[in-house]
Amino acid sequence: MTVSVGSRIGDLLHAAVLWDNHTCMPLDPQDEVFLPQLERLRASGVTVVGLNVGYGEHGIEAHVRMLAHFRAWIKAHPDRYMQIERASDVARAKESGRLGIFFDIEGANAIEDQLSTIPLYYDLGVRWMSIAYNRNNRAGGGCLDDDRGLTAFGRAAVAEMNRAGMVPCCSHTGKQTVLDVIAASSTPVIFSHSNPRALWNHPRNVDDDVILACARRGGVVGINGVGAFHSDVSSDTIARAIDYVAQLAGIDHVGIGLDYVFDQEEIKAAFAATPHLFGDDAKRYPNGCPFVAPEKIPQIAEALAGLGYSGDDLQKILGLNWLRVAREVWK
Repeated sequence: MTVSVGSRIGDLLHAAVLWDNHTCMPLDPQDEVFLPQLERLRASGVTVVGLNVGYGEHGIEAHVRMLAHFRAWIKAHPDRYMQIERASDVARAKESGRLGIFFDIEGANAIEDQLSTIPLYYDLGVRWMSIAYNRNNRAGGGCLDDDRGLTAFGRAAVAEMNRAGMVPCCSHTGKQTVLDVIAASSTPVIFSHSNPRALWNHPRNVDDDVILACARRGGVVGINGVGAFHSDVSSDTIARAIDYVAQLAGIDHVGIGLDYVFDQEEIKAAFAATPHLFGDDAKRYPNGCPFVAPEKIPQIAEALAGLGYSGDDLQKILGLNWLRVAREVWK
């Protein structure tokens, strides 16, 4: 791995488990063009990545089709990639130099009205699912909607996720629903890719009291690199957001989930086709939104070191906090 950072940080990155909890490839089950770009993550030193298989209003068929496509592609390239099934697989990925991949789902519309899809998704490699994607659904409220809290169906979904070993996620979810999920869940609850609202006032970002509630439940807040949710897009900005959560909630409760979108044309098309899902951001970014790319992870680590974080603390932020949740929740 070649990084433009100091030798101490370079050595730490080489030894560390680097875990990016959420990234987005084109949601096209026929795509063969963008998937090779997963090599960018591996070349950046990433050990494990969460690969999104659907969001928002996508239903069961769309999610299963993407899972079939991604799973087949990973199996066809076993020299560089491996599907992560259990927490112990992370060490195997690191030792073999392969990129470990698990899957994630943004919004419980993916299960429609069928709770039995949750263990099915788990068996297919989905390791976290968020409750809502900006707008209300059968399970609960979205952060851009009139959130009335977790529904009875949502409570049943959280209980089934707990039973199956799937981590409940509250990114994109409304505040009352988030607090209800944290109260209902018997396992840690995460924000897979969210930022502190105290640093940038956007409804997709998370209030301090919610961050603290997530930490008390044993969860982790993954800082994303989406320009719409920060004052600017830079490695230093990401490091400051990580530092804010670490200072507020503790070093054990912050990680990285960059939410990098590899195909900017896809997000432009989504803004145009479904503006109701994205609120004002669809109007603010008609030509696509800026993102922090995975190649910036070494610079983020160096910026954190500049803020005084020790090697042990950086190891937690870069991956061990996510690994701890996996060990506690995954079956």
